[in-house]
Amino acid sequence: MMTWLITGASSGLGLLMTQTLLARGDRVVACVRRVDALSTLQAHYPSRLHVSCFDMNDSAALRREVDAAFTTCGVIERVVSNAGYGLFGAAEEVSDAQIDRQVATNLTGSIQLVRAVLPWLREQQGGRIVQVSSEGGQVAYPNFSLYHASKWGIEGFLESVAQEVKPFGIDIVIAEPGPTQTGFGAGLDHATPLAVYDNTPAGEVRRGIASGSFDIKGDAQRTVDAIIAAADAPAPPFRVPLGSLAWEHLVASLRTRLAEIERQRDVAYSADRD
Repeated sequence: MMTWLITGASSGLGLLMTQTLLARGDRVVACVRRVDALSTLQAHYPSRLHVSCFDMNDSAALRREVDAAFTTCGVIERVVSNAGYGLFGAAEEVSDAQIDRQVATNLTGSIQLVRAVLPWLREQQGGRIVQVSSEGGQVAYPNFSLYHASKWGIEGFLESVAQEVKPFGIDIVIAEPGPTQTGFGAGLDHATPLAVYDNTPAGEVRRGIASGSFDIKGDAQRTVDAIIAAADAPAPPFRVPLGSLAWEHLVASLRTRLAEIERQRDVAYSADRD
């Protein structure tokens, strides 16, 4: 029996992962914002589902609940940082309060979770941290600038942390799903639109979201199964693209970026000291 700690466990991929792990016989510490969010599921798994209630924006509560979970469970082999949501709107449309909440939840909250679990994982001489990011952690689309800022930010943070903690037997996996049927769109925080963006790429994306015309190929259960398999692998991959669209978009974006960088070789070298 493996023990997992999962944030954002009351909906979407987090809930499905919690259900899948419990069904296979594992133990789960499910982190949610409402104490009754998993009451039905808890009734089915009273001894293997532990519900922890806190807001990702409350760093003190997060650390307190993480400490309590490790103290109660003894060993937690897998930590899944899944809590997050999307802020939708052009950069000048979103409010300061929306920006603050997006960054606090998706970026700062994820950073503080990692910081809170690292001492415990070091003490138990290993473990896995799985960050549920997005293809939007390496590519970008109009109207998602703040969401991308949070996802690119957490991926950069973990690129560094992975090097720091490898000697302690701690592995990090970044999962990057593409468009997937999870209810992500329904949970978007929408900015108040400005008419000036109607006939721009931002307006096109807004109309596409409103009409539901975007292609969503990702299957939620298969995505969860792939994340669990990566977390369980003897030598886990650092990044896991999930869905054909994610793979295609990531490859195209990286090829474009590499070509642009290679064209700047002479400029780059010209900035060196003689």
